[in-house]
Amino acid sequence: MLALSTQSAGYQREMAERLHLPFPVLSDEELELTHALELPTFETSGWTLLKRLTLVIDDARVEHVFYPVFPPDSHAAEVLTWLRG
Repeated sequence: MLALSTQSAGYQREMAERLHLPFPVLSDEELELTHALELPTFETSGWTLLKRLTLVIDDARVEHVFYPVFPPDSHAAEVLTWLRG
């Protein structure tokens, strides 16, 4: 598992350490992957941010997309149910 965000790598490192995340956070600051996959975004305070979504990727291929992610606090269970199914 990993996370993707549009903030800088430095911002991501600080955030991952502060939140004690058990997975890496990758930076797409130039929005290359965001644009290539046409991921949903929104604008706020001059930043382009990704909307919450989950991509299940196997062997470099997107197998499933969960979007929108709501409610976020129960989404992990939804993904696990899908993976087990």
